[in-house]
Amino acid sequence: MAAASASVSAGKTRLVDRCIDAAARGPATVEAWRRQRRSLERLPGPLADELLRRLAARRLLFPSLLEVFRYSVEEIDFSGNIAVDAEWLAYLGAFRYLRVLKMADCKNVNSAAVWALSGMSTLKELDLSRCSRISDAGIKHIISIDCLQKLHLSDTGLTDNGVMLLSALKNLQLLDLGGIHMTDKALRSLQALTQLEHLDIWGSEITNEGASILKAFTRLRFLNVSWTHVTRLPPLPNMRYLNMSNCTIHSICGGDSEVHIPLEKFAASAASFGNIEEVFSSIEASSFSFLDMSGCSLSNLYILQKFKSLEHLDLSLSRITDEEIQNVANIGMNLRYLSLKNTGITSQALCILAGSIPNLYSLSLAYTKIDDSALAYISMMPSLRVIDLSHTSIKGFRRVEANMEEILSMPPLEHLIYLESLYLEDTALSDEVIPPLASFRALKYLYLKSDFLSDPALHALSSASNLIHLGFRGNVLSNSGILQFVPPVQLRVLDLSGCWILTGDAISTFCRRHPVIEVRHELMQELQANRGGTSQVHKSRQLLKAKAKPVDILTDPSRLSGISFADERIKYSRGELMNIQDRTESNPLLHGVQLPPELRRME
Repeated sequence: MAAASASVSAGKTRLVDRCIDAAARGPATVEAWRRQRRSLERLPGPLADELLRRLAARRLLFPSLLEVFRYSVEEIDFSGNIAVDAEWLAYLGAFRYLRVLKMADCKNVNSAAVWALSGMSTLKELDLSRCSRISDAGIKHIISIDCLQKLHLSDTGLTDNGVMLLSALKNLQLLDLGGIHMTDKALRSLQALTQLEHLDIWGSEITNEGASILKAFTRLRFLNVSWTHVTRLPPLPNMRYLNMSNCTIHSICGGDSEVHIPLEKFAASAASFGNIEEVFSSIEASSFSFLDMSGCSLSNLYILQKFKSLEHLDLSLSRITDEEIQNVANIGMNLRYLSLKNTGITSQALCILAGSIPNLYSLSLAYTKIDDSALAYISMMPSLRVIDLSHTSIKGFRRVEANMEEILSMPPLEHLIYLESLYLEDTALSDEVIPPLASFRALKYLYLKSDFLSDPALHALSSASNLIHLGFRGNVLSNSGILQFVPPVQLRVLDLSGCWILTGDAISTFCRRHPVIEVRHELMQELQANRGGTSQVHKSRQLLKAKAKPVDILTDPSRLSGISFADERIKYSRGELMNIQDRTESNPLLHGVQLPPELRRME
């Protein structure tokens, strides 16, 4: 019975989705139902919200069309829409049931435009982040919306005077003033906001003196004071998330060693510490699950050992080495995400971690000194779903010292039955090490980039049955290589950016054969612009052929004098170029083609 009910519900959802999609098909469709204004007024809020969203995404929305949604829409997100201006807001101000209005990055929204929102009785959330033309004058209109609970004003033109006006919004629970150069005086005026739970004041001019009044916000759970002069915070007993990135941190509880804050998340990226032991001794270990110390200059991480509840740990760009990795291993069972990107660790660190963090979900080792010997240890972390090995010394094989025999190093990763994403960009992988990747059962996202990968590597992935996204950027892929490629059944995205040998005709042919696959390449913009006909390059070639007598440009080099191009041969040594020429000589498609003298093999 439950299964049948779920099936019926899913069917209804698909039907509704198709109806909304049909209603937003094009200008003619919109004009047809626009006249049925009375029926739209009875449209349920969630359906009206979705219809409006699709119209905006397809650029079918215009100010006067907003009027038909006046009595139905409850949530609107126009973030990044540069068309939104005072005319749009004039209609929005009359919306009867609007609860959420997001206009972040709407560059044409100014202080005068928000006058239309004055006195709205249902609006609970307003986002004007990065609307640089919002100034103190606009705040005078906003404070008339006394039911506001969430207000985002980061990176606007506010000054202290405008911030002090916000104290009139007694119901505010979230206030984002990031990037505004407010001072201690302005922060002190906000003490009247007793309901505040979330306060974002990154990049402000707040000092320790101003921070001392934060204890007045007894319900505060989220605080962001990154990029400020704050070094000490008063005890905040309900704090759950704290961001002090790019600060010098001396204390987070007023120096009281008896106080323990039930922090869950602590971001201290690129921060420096006066007394790191004092700072972390103030955190209640049982609730602490997220720590970002990326970019910190610390090398001794003994303070981590007591935090057995940590699930997310970012140590990228830190000074950690193999000697300190045991402190990470001691965290144990609960660790889910670990980033050691751009650190000084080697494969020996993975030997220490193997078996100690069995529930690890994501592991980033990009820009480290690890090599193929680390892969065997990584395969001993059975829960891994995401692995980033980009910019490492991974080659795909290792040598047995006894007889110097080369053994493929990728097969052990096949034991990771949950592995979904694998990043191997900017490594030294070659064609012959790629086939084992096709047998990774759960692999959905694969990113490969190497100077030694070519057509055979791409073809080897045809049998990767669950692959959805394949990144094959910057590799030596030929036209025949892409045309002979049989994509996996589930593939939806093929990123060929930087594959410089490919031509527009080959890419266009592949796209026609496999219309469900989104191909990404530098030539795609031109191909899409000329989707209705022949590309401009092809048209110009046809025109020249019709008007001019055929000339053998190989025998008349002067014909090339007006053509400029980037010589990609500089990427290869002479030996590699000779090897590529051998491949072209054996290619039947190039039989009988005479190469220019400068490209002929030098004996």
